[in-house]
Amino acid sequence: MSIKAGFVGLGYIGKLMALQLPKAGLETTVFDLVPGPVQELVAAGAKAARSPREVAAASDVVGVCVQTDAQVRTVVEGEDGLLAGARPGLVIAVHSTVLPSTVEAVHAAAAKRGVEVIDACVSGQSREREPNYKLFLAGDPAAIAKAEPYTSAIATRVIQAGALGNSCKAKICLNLITYLQWTAAFESASLAKASGLPLAVLEEVGRSNGQLTELMIQYLALHKAPEAARKSQDMQTYLRTQMHVAEKDLAHALTLAREAGVSLPGAALVSQLMARIYLVEDPGRR
Repeated sequence: MSIKAGFVGLGYIGKLMALQLPKAGLETTVFDLVPGPVQELVAAGAKAARSPREVAAASDVVGVCVQTDAQVRTVVEGEDGLLAGARPGLVIAVHSTVLPSTVEAVHAAAAKRGVEVIDACVSGQSREREPNYKLFLAGDPAAIAKAEPYTSAIATRVIQAGALGNSCKAKICLNLITYLQWTAAFESASLAKASGLPLAVLEEVGRSNGQLTELMIQYLALHKAPEAARKSQDMQTYLRTQMHVAEKDLAHALTLAREAGVSLPGAALVSQLMARIYLVEDPGRR
């Protein structure tokens, strides 16, 4: 089945996801507030829209990959949002890491227009030449089936997560694992350096028995980067952005935990340490 695809949110992850759509031969319409990534998509064969409303009007399936819950609500429900231009039958795939309640709220608003919303959180590596994305799909099975040409264009693997909201829950839980691992790697590396143990030795012995995971090894690359590069304005801007995303994700984990009636003391502690974990020089700077 041939579909027309749309995409809103062409940031660090979203741009590479969206680039897979015209590459797969799908007619693609995109929007972002920043013109640079839009032009990259146009050069790759996509069409530029002036608003999410225009993206919806041109599409059968639209992906949304923005940073916050409020941005998801604006993109979908705003005056110039997707629902303003949507035809009945449109499927909106929310890729953002947001609370399940956010996806449920936009689904309720969309249902009044005959539009389906699925949560389709993304995991994997953002590589320019060969991105490796996994999508966790949750929601109505018919909507997920309709979106299949879109999701298969983006993902190397698709996992069915069940009921609406489960994808968000899975991603929040996975992100918690990531940040706990990075904190362990940070403290281990700090102790190694302070005590005179070469980081290469720590990595070798950690790899030998699996205690240092691939996620931890990827994180430790930050500690091995030259200090001048790590402290450069561009790198610090990037690290600060990632720190804010991590703080948001951990806040979501704690919110979900409160709603579920469970205690996450590790998450509560780690949520206060992201500036140190990301080696941000001035965490208060925006």
